[in-house]
Amino acid sequence: MKIWKAVSAAAAAMALAAPAASADTLADVKQRDSLKCIVSTGLAGFSVTDDAGTWKGLDVDVCRAVAAAILGDATKVEFIPTTAKERFTVLQSATGDMISRNTTWTLSRDTQLGMNFVGVTFYDGQGFMVNADSGVTSANELDGATVCVQTGTTTELNLADFFRRMGMSYESVVFETNDETRNAFEQGRCDVFTTDASGLAAERSVSSNPSAYVILPEIISKEPLGPAVRQGDDIWFNIVRWTTFALIAAEELGVTSANVDDMKANSKSPAVKRLLGTEGKMGEMLKLGDDWAYNVIKQVGNYGEIFERNVGKNTPLGLSRGVNAQWTDGGLMYAPPIR
Repeated sequence: MKIWKAVSAAAAAMALAAPAASADTLADVKQRDSLKCIVSTGLAGFSVTDDAGTWKGLDVDVCRAVAAAILGDATKVEFIPTTAKERFTVLQSATGDMISRNTTWTLSRDTQLGMNFVGVTFYDGQGFMVNADSGVTSANELDGATVCVQTGTTTELNLADFFRRMGMSYESVVFETNDETRNAFEQGRCDVFTTDASGLAAERSVSSNPSAYVILPEIISKEPLGPAVRQGDDIWFNIVRWTTFALIAAEELGVTSANVDDMKANSKSPAVKRLLGTEGKMGEMLKLGDDWAYNVIKQVGNYGEIFERNVGKNTPLGLSRGVNAQWTDGGLMYAPPIR
C-alpha cells in the first residue's frame, strides 16, 4: 500500500509538472530528420547494444519501423536509454518522441502521466527466478524471501499484491537498472529475482551460467507491453499506433521483407494493396507518403520476423509465440483493418 501511494503521488506530480506535448511532433521529427526513441538501458532481446554499439531488439525494431514510416529510412533513430524510473520524465520533457521500452500499459499511466499507449507489441506477465540449487519449485514457497526488484516499475506493485494475497512476507531489495538487479541476484544479495517473464529469460540468457537459475512456473500478473507517446498530439499518436498495427497486419497477410516487392507489384488482395500503398490513399490519412507501410516492412519486416529474430526459439531467449501469436493461430496479436 505504501508503494502504491508513493507511485501515485509521484505520477500525479509528474503529470502536473509535465509540459504540453508538441503541437506537431511529426514536423519536429521531419525537421531534425531523425526520431528520438526512448529505450531501456539494456535488456536482451528487447533493447541492447551489440559489440559494435548497434542497438538491437524487439523494442528497437518498433522504433526503426516508425522512422521508416515517416522518414523512409529505418536507420534514422536516436536511441535514448533510460532507467524505468526516469523514462516517463524523459518523454514528458519532450527529450524523446516516443517510448518503446518494455513498458506496461496501465490505467494510471494512461491517465496520470499524460501518456497514450498506442497498442501492445508483447503480451507478458511477471514471474520469479531462483537459484536451481535452492530446491524451490513454486512461488508459493517464497514466504520470508528477499526479492531483487527494479524500482519505478509495475513489478514492485505486483510483488506487494502477490505476497499480500498469499499471506506471505518478503523483503524487497530495489535497484535502478536491469543489470544492477541481475548482478545483485547473482551475487546472492537476494533469494529471488522478479520481473516480466520475458525479462527473466533475457537476464538469464546473459548471465555467466544460465543453467544455474530456474524460472518458476507461476505468472502473477498481466503485463501488456507497448509503445507510448505524449497526450495532446493526435496526428503523432495515429502514426505510431498504425505503424505498430501495420507490422501485425503484414504478418497476417503474409507480407514479409523478402516478398514485399512482389506483393506490391502482383498481389490481387485489396487488403495488401491498401497496406502497401497501391490503393486507398492510407498514407494520406496519416499525413505520410503512400509507401509508409511498404518502407516499414521492406526495411524492418513484419511482426513475426521481428519476434523471431529478437526473442524467438532460435535466439538465446528461446521464447515461443504463445499469446503473442496471430489471432488466427490462437494468440492475441490482432490489427484493426487498414482501410
